[in-house]
Parts: sequence; structure tokens; C-alpha cells
Amino acid sequence: MLKWRRLVKSFRYAHQGLVKVFREEQNFAVELLIGLVAVVLASFLDFSLIKWAILLLTCGLVLVAELLNSAIERVTDLLKPRLDVYVKEIKDIMAAAVFLAAGLSIVVGCCLFLPPIIKLFINIFQ
Repeated sequence: MLKWRRLVKSFRYAHQGLVKVFREEQNFAVELLIGLVAVVLASFLDFSLIKWAILLLTCGLVLVAELLNSAIERVTDLLKPRLDVYVKEIKDIMAAAVFLAAGLSIVVGCCLFLPPIIKLFINIFQ
């Protein structure tokens, strides 16, 4: 049986985690802002449903990667005095994961946004 009180608590904890990361992790805030700019631009460019799905999944991928990076950084900081070399490697690998997700999102963004923007400029200057 579904326990509503427990479900509401879990949503509250998730919200608190998002707020904490937004306040404490500069990269998350920047990535969220870039995602919001992309969503606003997509609405002006009248994206199709499939383009919206791709855009939102891509933005979500970057944000989830950053959340995982932040969580793993906190866990490794607990181990730092004993496993200093491994902690650095773990943090570097997680940073690489976020970097890869962000880089791929730029490629996807170019595929989604450049054709309609180019078309718009061609129509303006004709």
C-alpha cells in the first residue's frame, strides 16, 4: 500500500537537496540558467515535440550528472584523510563525467538550434 506521508517526505528531501546544491554549487546554478535560456529560446523557435523531448532530456542529463558529482564529492570528502590519492581520482572522474555531459549537450544544442536560427536569419535578410 502506498504511504502518502512517506511519499511527501521523500519529495521534501529531494527538494531540500536541490536547493542545497543550487545554493552551494556554482556550476549547477550556471547549468540550470543555461538550460532555462535554452527552453526560452526553444519556445520562441516553436520546437516540435521531439525537439522538446531531446532538449529536456539533454538538459536533465547535465543537471543529473552535476548532482551525482556533488553527492560523490561529499562522500569522498569523508574518506579524504585516509584515501587522498583515490579521492582525487574519483573527483577527477566525476568532473570528467559532467564535462562530457555538458560537451554533448552543446553538440545537441547546435543540432537543435542552428538550423532554425540560420533559417530565421536567411528569411530576415532576403
